[in-house]
Amino acid sequence: MYKHILIATDGSDLARKAVAQGLALAKVVGARVTAVSVTEPWATMAPPEVLNEPFVQEFERAAAERAKRILDGVAAAAKEANVACATLHVRDRFPAEGILEAAANVGCDLIVMASHGRRGVAKLLLGSQASEVLTHSTVPVLVCR
Repeated sequence: MYKHILIATDGSDLARKAVAQGLALAKVVGARVTAVSVTEPWATMAPPEVLNEPFVQEFERAAAERAKRILDGVAAAAKEANVACATLHVRDRFPAEGILEAAANVGCDLIVMASHGRRGVAKLLLGSQASEVLTHSTVPVLVCR
């Protein structure tokens, strides 16, 4: 069945549920896991000289620390479940883009992620990363609610 599952997480409560389901599935089918957390770019239209400013450097440091904390939690849960798990922090990408890129780069055959279930105006304004991944993925996607 599945041999390598990518579990995407942003550390939210919903994402933690998806992590638990992804790890449970991996255990049942004997798959290994790569947990990924994606950090969005500080600004999409900033001139290059701004990227060396202290406030941008602080953002990058804080984002890396947060991603490490999130991924360390997944790694600990995987160890407890006796599931082989690697972690990956994708920097400077929008979530769907980073998830799809990571799945392709590490050779995953399933993506597991949460959907925040936004509807109406919230979905229009905030977008749906799960929808974006579903639309562009070349491998199956398990969306957990």
